[in-house]
Amino acid sequence: MFSSVDTIWVLLGAILVFFMQAGFAMVETGFTRAKNAGNIIMKNLMDFALGSVVFWIIGFGIMFGGDIWGIFGQPDLFVRGSYDTTVHTSAFLIFQTVFCATAATIVSGAMAERTKFSAYCIYSLMISAVIYPISGHWIWGGGWLSKLGFHDFAGSTAVHMVGGVAALVGAYMLGPRVGKYDPDGRANAIPGHSLTLGALGVFILWFAWFGFNGGSTLSATGDEALVSMSSVIFNTNIAAAAAADVTMLITWVRYGKPDVSMTLNGALGGLVAITAGCDAVSPVGALLIGSISAFILVFGIEFIDQKMKVDDPVGAIGVHGLCGAAGTIMTGLFALDGGLFYGGGAGMVMAQALGVLAVALWTASSMTVVFSLIKAVTGLRVSKDEEMEGLDIREHAIASSYADFMPLSAESFSFVKAKMAEAGNLKSRIPGAAADASDEGAASRKHKMTKVEIFADPKKMDALKDALNKIGITGLTVTPVTGCGAQKSKSEFYRGARMEKTLQDRLRIETVVSKVPVQKVVDAVKAALYTGEPGDGKIFVYNVENVIRVSTGEEGYDALQYDYDRARERAATA
Repeated sequence: MFSSVDTIWVLLGAILVFFMQAGFAMVETGFTRAKNAGNIIMKNLMDFALGSVVFWIIGFGIMFGGDIWGIFGQPDLFVRGSYDTTVHTSAFLIFQTVFCATAATIVSGAMAERTKFSAYCIYSLMISAVIYPISGHWIWGGGWLSKLGFHDFAGSTAVHMVGGVAALVGAYMLGPRVGKYDPDGRANAIPGHSLTLGALGVFILWFAWFGFNGGSTLSATGDEALVSMSSVIFNTNIAAAAAADVTMLITWVRYGKPDVSMTLNGALGGLVAITAGCDAVSPVGALLIGSISAFILVFGIEFIDQKMKVDDPVGAIGVHGLCGAAGTIMTGLFALDGGLFYGGGAGMVMAQALGVLAVALWTASSMTVVFSLIKAVTGLRVSKDEEMEGLDIREHAIASSYADFMPLSAESFSFVKAKMAEAGNLKSRIPGAAADASDEGAASRKHKMTKVEIFADPKKMDALKDALNKIGITGLTVTPVTGCGAQKSKSEFYRGARMEKTLQDRLRIETVVSKVPVQKVVDAVKAALYTGEPGDGKIFVYNVENVIRVSTGEEGYDALQYDYDRARERAATA
């Protein structure tokens, strides 16, 4: 007999866990560069699409089929057997499918910006077909770890650590992105292009995690099930909040400012850590698990990035690998029934640690074989030129994932700068601009005209515009550029790594003045931009021979100072 309440609850959980794919896509896209945004989206789409099919064909049977030697399940092609409980097999199948997709998608972030798309598709198929189902059978399918009393309620190890360890192997074998490390081995930060997208992804994941953990009760019938659901969801939220709080404080102390991206990762680390024991610990235990995971996350990401020299653009190894393992082991400490801190002895802790070690070894060894074979047959990594240009254009023929709203990368700025330099070498003159002084526009051209060109920090644009408006300068041309002067830029920090910029993002602001004294313009600009620090900007002053307004034919001073009364008269006459 099926329970309609249980079935609806499991299906709702499956829908929420599916929505995590959108969260992962936004986190990974936001924490990487704009030139690879389409590639990231495509990988997140395809690991779910490919994984759904292959998990149905073979993976589900290996994970939940009849136990064979405690190692793997009896293969059940296309899931023809019955796995009914109080919910129908198809409901349980879709719930497990979205879990499998979560394990697969974790890896794309750590291997972002330099992995061949074809290689990623092959890997995704393998983890969904064999690697995740085998270790999953040990834990949830009646395998040897479950018989030892290993407890992983919703997948800190079964899902997240599998993805995190696979990410570590893949990122290590790929090598770092171009420019990530100096010749002396010091890590350089490569910031993602949109913290806003990253934050949106974290909020989506936090929301969907209530289905990930809450849905894992697989039941909503009776008072006991309702209590379990409620405590699971409450513990999940408390752990995530505590982890975000503590991560913010750690980064505030270490970096001088609270680091946004690391704090976002902190929330995810807390969610991963509590997933194993959210049904077994008290709210205080959840708070402690989340708080401890924050330390593991921050120092773990720093160690992986700066000591191990493994380039993980989004922090997936720390979030899912380290926090997944730590959360699983901490379940053996804080579990109300059998936990070490509640008089249960060391037995549960030992079982948890053994399970973490076994799954880590299985995932690392199997993924090493898979990645090695892919590397030998098709290659894992794109060429340096492809990486520099961006995977969107090279792998998918996408000129820009943002069309006309593309945030310019350093490479894009270099292209713009080259084009501007090329254009600057062409002396453009309008025919008739140097006509005899006796012609109709000669009188207005007697007024001296001067072009003022300003290079400034984009953050100063509003202050500069206001200062110029106050002295009567309203006509401005603004262009994004990049460059540096004799004084190099100040060092900044991103996710704990020093960020040295040789080229700074700047705005080039141009205006031509006649009536307003040039010195008054210069003084206003200096007052708006001055901080006393390197990078305040520069001002260039040029003589202008003539200005011609195309719409009216006016020249010189008249072309700069538009006569609105004459415009109205012309309009009335017309």
